[in-house]
Amino acid sequence: DVQLVESGGGSVAAGGSLTLSCVASGYTSSPKYMAWFRQAPGKKRELVAGVMSGGGRKEYGDSVQGRFTISQDNAKNTVLLQMNNLQSEDTAMYYCAAGAGPFCGWSPRRFNFWGQGTQVTVS
Repeated sequence: DVQLVESGGGSVAAGGSLTLSCVASGYTSSPKYMAWFRQAPGKKRELVAGVMSGGGRKEYGDSVQGRFTISQDNAKNTVLLQMNNLQSEDTAMYYCAAGAGPFCGWSPRRFNFWGQGTQVTVS
């Protein structure tokens, strides 16, 4: 079975940094695209950052542009999210997701596999 395991969440003061890690396993073939989403209580799940396989094309949510960086290590089946200058509005559960089908945009519906999530709290 495909598994995505996130780590690196926690509590941090405003202005601080965290790095989230997502390790993928169980694939018969590598995912075509991966992303980080987040969901705060009472809000919709939103794209934080996404990357096409091989680390070429990247996409960022408007609210994190310039502060967050997504990177991919194909050899280790790992996707990282470096988060700098964290603000209280970044508080949410962060989910790693992977897509195996043809790329049709960054909507959560396009992703086949999800991790359990890791909480980020900024105070």
